[in-house]
Amino acid sequence: MKTLNVLKFIYNHPFNSENKIGGLLKFFKWQINCRLNPYPILYPYTENSKFIIWKGLTGATGNLYCGLMEYDDMAFLLHFLRPNDLFIDIGANVGAYTILASSEINAKTIAIEPVPSTFKNLMDNILINQMHEKVKALNIGLGSKNGKLKFTKSLDTVNHVATQNETDTIEVDIKTLDTILSTEPSPILLKIDVEGFETEVLNGAEKTLSNISLKAIIIELNGSGQRYGYDENQIHNKLIELGFKTFNYNPKTRQLKEIETFGTHNTIYLRDKEFIEERIKSARQIKIGSTQHRV
Repeated sequence: MKTLNVLKFIYNHPFNSENKIGGLLKFFKWQINCRLNPYPILYPYTENSKFIIWKGLTGATGNLYCGLMEYDDMAFLLHFLRPNDLFIDIGANVGAYTILASSEINAKTIAIEPVPSTFKNLMDNILINQMHEKVKALNIGLGSKNGKLKFTKSLDTVNHVATQNETDTIEVDIKTLDTILSTEPSPILLKIDVEGFETEVLNGAEKTLSNISLKAIIIELNGSGQRYGYDENQIHNKLIELGFKTFNYNPKTRQLKEIETFGTHNTIYLRDKEFIEERIKSARQIKIGSTQHRV
């Protein structure tokens, strides 16, 4: 079933709309390559960036199949950010968003990834893209207070703060976002993907959220908060009270459409819509991968 879901995702992805069979062929070619070649490969991510992938790296291989795995959100980042903006990638994994921000756009990034093995892969992608002067990578987790927490360590893109019943874990240092940013300039964009721990991350970011320099948040709200007893409607209400509104983004038309509530995966929260629209409409076109696709 998992493979079938991947094939459906590839078939319906916007970048594959004009060549659905070609998109599926990328999947099968990669599966064959994994069996014949046990080594990582380097592939063109955007016109100014690269990505290291290997067998089992599900998040990165989604970009191989589809150009931009999280099409709307990644395209929004590419159109919104400018050189030297500060972007915070919370739950950076191996660096898909960090690479787009700092290698392609030349923005500054603080990339936060708690799992040591995944953090090593993130550092490899920073090195291969020569982003060390633009990216500060932190091998920690985020929460509502400084301390330590246990994380799962072998679930790839869905590693998370461990519950009592999970035993394959590693202890990780935890800090608040406000602590990390106490000596940094204000970020303009946050991406938060922490598999249900978003409530705790935001509780440790009160000062950051209240700073009007923060214009946009891309956050995953897919019900995972229930794992810890959190109601994600409270996150939504909190961000609305801080002046954010929820939007869908159409990369082809570069239009923002306000929506009533959050979605089932990533949701884009924005404030100062006019400022954001001016940026996305004036952003340059960016070539994706080795294809003819541009956003």
